[in-house]
Amino acid sequence: MQAFLKGASISAKPPMPKDRGVAATAGSSGENKKAKPVPWVEKYRPKCVDEVAFQEEVVAVLKKSLEGADLPNLLFYGPPGTGKTSTILAAARELFGPELFRLRVLELNASDERGIQVVREKVKNFAQLTVSGSRSDGKPCPPFKIVILDEADSMTSAAQAALRRTMEKESKTTRFCLICNYISRIIEPLTSRCSKFRFKPLSDKIQQQRLLDIAGKEHVKISNEGIAYLVKVSEGDLRKAITFLQSATRLTGGKEVTEKVITDIAGNLIDEGHAATQLVNQLHDVIVENDNLSDKQKSIITEKLAEVDKCLADGADEHLQLMSLCATVMQQLIQNC
Repeated sequence: MQAFLKGASISAKPPMPKDRGVAATAGSSGENKKAKPVPWVEKYRPKCVDEVAFQEEVVAVLKKSLEGADLPNLLFYGPPGTGKTSTILAAARELFGPELFRLRVLELNASDERGIQVVREKVKNFAQLTVSGSRSDGKPCPPFKIVILDEADSMTSAAQAALRRTMEKESKTTRFCLICNYISRIIEPLTSRCSKFRFKPLSDKIQQQRLLDIAGKEHVKISNEGIAYLVKVSEGDLRKAITFLQSATRLTGGKEVTEKVITDIAGNLIDEGHAATQLVNQLHDVIVENDNLSDKQKSIITEKLAEVDKCLADGADEHLQLMSLCATVMQQLIQNC
């Protein structure tokens, strides 16, 4: 009530002169635009295909397609944070230019919108639209649109089956790009209609170069050892590494980013226990590097780790899977007693 009364009293003040009000509004809007924070993941996302790191085969094929202003249906698959979404967005910007990009590209995250209704309504309606317009810079503009379905492996089988017919029917005016982590979850009739590209996990050297470049542009104090540790905890996911770097910079407030700060943000999952999938990944490294276990014991445990990882990816109960994993590890450790 007090807030309401205060608001009423403020609005009751005499209005500002017109010129001063306009100037104040313009000044405040300018300040807001200037101070608007942008996640570094988006700020340093590749703007063109040439900027995509460590995916030479994909870049070479896309550049050939861009030269002829033509593109097949695409299927990008591989680990997270390797540049799948960034690559197709950069290619689309080069094809259509900044003016037509919003009109010609439909991007959907299939994890959120994965039902058959989305395919029938959003995708089908967009695919049936006729293309028009030309680029202001005079470059050739292809006569088709692009539908990007991110995390397509989360789509239901019915939605994938419905998409198959839409891809065939609208092939003259629409190209599709499916992005997923697990190609085995995409039905075969869809994969056969797409050119498949596997995105390799980024090497440590490539990640370190990109992180050092970002750290230099953002004036972040971090040692080479800190960068190497950041790469280690991100497990080949450059997006995660950049996010950790930005979070660590905000946490230190301009001071040097140390391994301890990165550990506090990323969490040592074996000691503290967080996400089960990351726990499985870190436990795998510990088992493989353990000199007290025989090769046979390591193979039994790693086979169980692979089974648990698959079950967790399919949505199994984390508690039960970790109990089963611990039982297998204990059975093997007892043999050494």
